[in-house]
Amino acid sequence: MAGESQTSDHNQRRWHHIKKLLERSGPFCHPDFEPSPDILDFIMNSCKVLVVGAGGLGCELLKDLALMGFKKIHVIDLDTIELSNLNRQFLFRKNDIGLSKAKCAVDFVNKRVPGCEAVAHHCAIQDFDEGFYRQFHIVVCGLDSIVARRWLNGMLMSLLQYNDDGSLDQSSIIPLVDGGTEGFKGNARVILPGLSACIECTLDLYPPQKTYPLCTVANTPRLPEHCVEYVKVIQWAKENPWGNSVQLDGDDPHHLAWVLERAQERANKHGITGVTYRLTQGVLKNIIPAVASTNAAIAAVCATEVFKLATSSCANMNNYMIMNMADGVYTYTFNAEKRSDCLACSNVTRVMEIEPEATLQAIYNKLCDDQDYMMKSPGITTIINGRNKTLYMASVKSIEERTRDNLKKKVTELGLYNGADILVADITTPNTLTIKLKFSELEDIEMTH
Repeated sequence: MAGESQTSDHNQRRWHHIKKLLERSGPFCHPDFEPSPDILDFIMNSCKVLVVGAGGLGCELLKDLALMGFKKIHVIDLDTIELSNLNRQFLFRKNDIGLSKAKCAVDFVNKRVPGCEAVAHHCAIQDFDEGFYRQFHIVVCGLDSIVARRWLNGMLMSLLQYNDDGSLDQSSIIPLVDGGTEGFKGNARVILPGLSACIECTLDLYPPQKTYPLCTVANTPRLPEHCVEYVKVIQWAKENPWGNSVQLDGDDPHHLAWVLERAQERANKHGITGVTYRLTQGVLKNIIPAVASTNAAIAAVCATEVFKLATSSCANMNNYMIMNMADGVYTYTFNAEKRSDCLACSNVTRVMEIEPEATLQAIYNKLCDDQDYMMKSPGITTIINGRNKTLYMASVKSIEERTRDNLKKKVTELGLYNGADILVADITTPNTLTIKLKFSELEDIEMTH
């Protein structure tokens, strides 16, 4: 009996400070906040939170949320643990190398935080459908991929429901809290799908992926990165070390070792030094050096925003925070504005303006290069005479070969006209997008066939 009494006293003390926030009102509370002891019970026994990513940010997020009282936490991550992770992803140990990040992180936290019931999912976010994501009250992510962010953003947008009068059903909103770090810089944001600016609304805030001119890479390499990029882009395809159908995988140690060896050979040939394992991995996976203290600070901000959203004990961030710790600590927030023509969160059909003589290649290039789209390998179809017609699809080899010649054809040769709709699918979104074509020379003429 004495042991049970001590455990009960410990639990009372453990949540003492959180109870102060939840059982008292204050000047910073959300207008809808009603102090109650039931709020803590909701956090601990009902509120389901999805943590996307179990890396540097994900480990911190999982720890913070568990210690705040959240028990119903799900963690999803496709990666396995590498030696280079251990300096900042503190939930992992040397014996965990090669194992699932999500499973190891969840096992560690469930053992260290009594009562925590975290669940691990070792898979890609695209492996789950709408039913899986609909079960969560809040989604918080610490991803290193803009593509994954955009896909997740699109999924949450697709879950929105609207009333008969066209107004948004507030109960269908699943808030997204997003964090990101680059060295000593970081950002955090709160997205209320359908209400505030989403990931797609603010694509211009993300830095462009670093690329190297192919002519320099092939002919006059000057940097160690050029040597790695040469092997990645040219030599892998030419030598096909694992067969024609095998794509280069920056997470595969055998692939990495092969690229490193070839890159060092090319570097020696051109008198270049500095081709290391870490550099090779960084070029292949677009890795930016991570700093543990930046991850900790950004994760703390994100976890605090999750707590605010779950409890209404304080108004949430509005809606984007920047932090720079390169010289001292500098931070500020601003309200990113929702775009009325956003691909993901607006109900407006996007219009793409092209020349009447344009080829399908011009449309493909716009989808990949324009700041409004920034797609990776879009598949383009249309509907002609009631039937779906594939114009080009790069992601499936057999279809790509069959439709490759279409890229050279004018859009009018392919049956497209001023006002025609094209349907675009890409790895950046879970949904097919409809884009209406507008011939630039016919701006003042009504779009008709």
